[in-house]
Amino acid sequence: MKIHEYQGKAVLAQHGVPVPKGRVAYTADEAVEAGKGLGFPVVVKAQIHAGGRGKGGGVKLARGVDECEALAKTMLGMTLKTHQTGPEGRLVRRLLIEEGMDLGGAKEMYLAILVDRAVGRPGFMA
Repeated sequence: MKIHEYQGKAVLAQHGVPVPKGRVAYTADEAVEAGKGLGFPVVVKAQIHAGGRGKGGGVKLARGVDECEALAKTMLGMTLKTHQTGPEGRLVRRLLIEEGMDLGGAKEMYLAILVDRAVGRPGFMA
């Protein structure tokens, strides 16, 4: 099953897992409104079915309205290429606008659930 980051976070939130506040945007205007609603800074994240979005230029910090608008205009419609998309890349049609967080030196961790095809079961990777 392929779901976007914002969809996965919605499922986690429904089950009580704390996740950053965020909104989906399909246009630059929607991205700006989301940023205003969340309060700046926000993180503008391209939503494609591939990892490595940050390294490919699909995750950027916007400190204000103008920066948020410019990033949204740049990302929407771009073909994002990462190590998981191959050279053809994937077209960015939606963005996740997410509240910026000051982790204050805390460790940041990533958790993934994937299907281990060798054994036919889900596996967790942290």
